[in-house]
Amino acid sequence: MDFQLIMVIILFVLAILYAGRIIYKSMINKKECASNCGKCAADFSEMKIPESKSN
Repeated sequence: MDFQLIMVIILFVLAILYAGRIIYKSMINKKECASNCGKCAADFSEMKIPESKSN
């Protein structure tokens, strides 16, 4: 095997692991915000959305 093929295989495996990690974190941690960055555990369940004014 040449060097380029080995690099492509390594990058493909890393991409699969990265995508799997994102999917795993999105299914396990339900207290994260919508950005799914994992930095906060904000709970917006008590937040009230103001009514919009119609003309």
